[in-house]
Amino acid sequence: MIIPTFRRPNELLEAIASALGQREVSVEVFVIDDSPEGSAEAVVRGFKDPRLIYVKNPTPSGGVPSIVRNIGWPSARGKFIHFLDDDDIVVEGHYAAARAAFATDPSIGLVFGRIEPFAQRPSEQLEHEQRYFNEAARKAALSQRFGSRLAFVGRMLFDNALLVCSSSVIRRECVEAIGGFDPSIRLMEDADFHVRAMRAFGVRFLERPAIRYRVGAPSLMHSPDPTAEQRKSELSGRRQMQASYRRRYGPIEFYALAFFARTILLFF
Repeated sequence: MIIPTFRRPNELLEAIASALGQREVSVEVFVIDDSPEGSAEAVVRGFKDPRLIYVKNPTPSGGVPSIVRNIGWPSARGKFIHFLDDDDIVVEGHYAAARAAFATDPSIGLVFGRIEPFAQRPSEQLEHEQRYFNEAARKAALSQRFGSRLAFVGRMLFDNALLVCSSSVIRRECVEAIGGFDPSIRLMEDADFHVRAMRAFGVRFLERPAIRYRVGAPSLMHSPDPTAEQRKSELSGRRQMQASYRRRYGPIEFYALAFFARTILLFF
């Protein structure tokens, strides 16, 4: 598991504990600290757990998640990799369920489950996130009826994202094959990563909770009332992801997927 972190010690403590507490699996956790002062080191040392490895980014990225995630995964020794954000919590049993799914279907490279938003108190943002991820789970389950690849990819390219980075587990060799995250994409870099993994290796959606997703400040991706700047950043990230896909797989497949997502998938 890879946890990129930046100055969130309390949330990081909960994230680490949720990963180390997973049962029936072997866990190795790399915490990649992107803060110049190394603020996460004390949290990691406090666990006194040999499964936990602290890594300080020698050249802090200034808040580019893809750069920080790419520091961690080459060192991972396990068969599967989970990129957990430092303010999310792994639901008990997620790793065991993911491992079972991979064993059932060795052809797939990625699995993900439902996302459960939570907050300290009820809020408009929490309710919005709950609706968003309930709809994402519904669409993921329906996409699975069309197979393990193209319906998922079409949704991700031309509809709202079906998942967040913390909710998926991927085979290590698949991360190697696609080269990890693309640091040139600043927003929606995780959607681009998942699109490339889904298209190349296939995906399975697990109809069970994978993570608890902490709702804090309004989300850049899911805000009920995004600013003009947020909309502009999201559009830019989506266009970069789409352009990358079109270059890799050609305009015929790209526009066929666009048609599929905007017509047939609208009825599902």
